[in-house]
Amino acid sequence: MATITLASTAMVIILIWLGSLRNPFKVIKEFANTLIYSRRFLFLFISVAGILFINKYELTIEKNMNYQADFTPWVFGIEGHFVRNLQEFFYNPIITEICVFFYVIVFQSLLIASIGVYLLNKNKLFVYATCFAIIINYAVAIPFYLFFPVSEVWSYPLSGVTFHMLDVFPRFEESYRPLSGLDNCFPSLHTSISVTIMLLAVRSGNRRWRMITTTSAVIVLFSIFYLGIHWVTDMIAGSLLGITATTLGIYWAKSTLKKEEKLHHRNRSKDVELSL
Repeated sequence: MATITLASTAMVIILIWLGSLRNPFKVIKEFANTLIYSRRFLFLFISVAGILFINKYELTIEKNMNYQADFTPWVFGIEGHFVRNLQEFFYNPIITEICVFFYVIVFQSLLIASIGVYLLNKNKLFVYATCFAIIINYAVAIPFYLFFPVSEVWSYPLSGVTFHMLDVFPRFEESYRPLSGLDNCFPSLHTSISVTIMLLAVRSGNRRWRMITTTSAVIVLFSIFYLGIHWVTDMIAGSLLGITATTLGIYWAKSTLKKEEKLHHRNRSKDVELSL
């Protein structure tokens, strides 16, 4: 896991530099200043950390619930062997390595780098929108993981799917599995967050970041099938969630910034009155 952490950290630095063409280490100062001078951003950041904390312990909550439902056979009845056929058609060791790299490293790096890019570009609207969208994605997905469990494709014997992740990352089940349950498939968060990050980049007007996030989203969406993890149903639900999270994230970000501006003007007016 230490290797993954180091690789992800390096990838975050590279992505921030590519997306902003600025010194990526300056993002630390920008982040600190935003936290200090904006109470709303501080609250928003705490909310993001809170929802990620809940997601981390979702498996513990799930075990304590002792909920026995399994909707995997129902999903397989709809889709059949689509994932197996895709795997067999595209299989290639090089493709496997690329898919694992994007699924494990690039995906989580983009999530962090997005905020860094918008901070360095002084794009406060999309800093807020990204945070709101992250919260929405997880807040919607967690209840489904608890009450609508669907197992990963490879783990369902009738699917005939191979878990190609292990070809490149043999210790995946030991290192990564504690972070994501085997039946936490619907909706696909890899899809929803990739789509969210891509759509936000498109709306932000940053062409370089749009190209990077779009390329990543396409590869990640292909990878969830190729590696034998998600069903098509998961991808469709994840895409809809990503679109919804993006729309609401931007809307709430605009609303929040308007309130901040009103508060700022009100405080300036009071300062002027006091000076007189």
